[in-house]
Amino acid sequence: MRFAKYHGLGNDFLVVDLRTAPDDEAAAIQAPRNVIALCDRQFGVGGDGVLAVLPSTTADARMRVLNSDGSEAEMFGNGLRCVVKELYERGGLRQPELAIETGAGRLVCAVDASGGTVRSVTVAMGVPRLLRGQIPMAGPADERCIEQPLVIPDAASPARPVTCVSMGNPHAIAFVGSRDEAFELARSIGPAVEHHAWFPRRTNAEFAHVVHRTEIDLVVWERGCGITLACGTGACATAVAATVTGRADEATPIRVNLPGGSLEITVQPGLSGVAMKGPALHVFDGELDLARLAPRPS
Repeated sequence: MRFAKYHGLGNDFLVVDLRTAPDDEAAAIQAPRNVIALCDRQFGVGGDGVLAVLPSTTADARMRVLNSDGSEAEMFGNGLRCVVKELYERGGLRQPELAIETGAGRLVCAVDASGGTVRSVTVAMGVPRLLRGQIPMAGPADERCIEQPLVIPDAASPARPVTCVSMGNPHAIAFVGSRDEAFELARSIGPAVEHHAWFPRRTNAEFAHVVHRTEIDLVVWERGCGITLACGTGACATAVAATVTGRADEATPIRVNLPGGSLEITVQPGLSGVAMKGPALHVFDGELDLARLAPRPS
């Protein structure tokens, strides 16, 4: 079975086109134990996750996101751009727009290509959700969580104000004083935020430093992965959090700088939508023999 290795700003994935694969092969590669083995950077191929491209009755294709720990995520913004590049360049879908079915709904992606090569993809990420019941998180379902103190048990740091947003998957955003502080907090309290009792499905944790109203430095502790070089939905959620807290403006492109590079995020007026523009790069192709996969020695 062929796979393609891609990355979006260093956020790397194995993209596997299963649209015509036999059912048993498609099921095997999506099994959690095989995903974990494939994503292992010493004993497998290595990656932040596996992106399974599946047939869809409502879109051009369906993307299933499988994290490196074997869990499933609703959406992966950087991964979506990689899937669109694969489908456009080598999957027989050379169209200016591709619609992809995801766990967060049907998303339309505009392709910027030259000579058959995708240079960037702009994804209409949908309407951000701010109600607790939509994220989901604890508390009154019809209330927002804006700058609410989150207490980390046994943590040396005090409670930190967080703003919570769903971009089809949950995010808890804390604004901090510097990029260095963002890295330190991601390492020290990121895991505790991910597993905090407020979040029944766990959460992604964002630590953001506002450079000015059109630029944000961001470090993400990603649910099921840990600190990653980039997170598209995290960049979108952070831009939304910045606008609703008065740190940035709607209808104005915001440069979000992640460790692996930058994304351009625009929050539409009235929080009516979010657009994410960024690159995706093909790294190499390979052949999978799942029968030869072995779990990491214990």
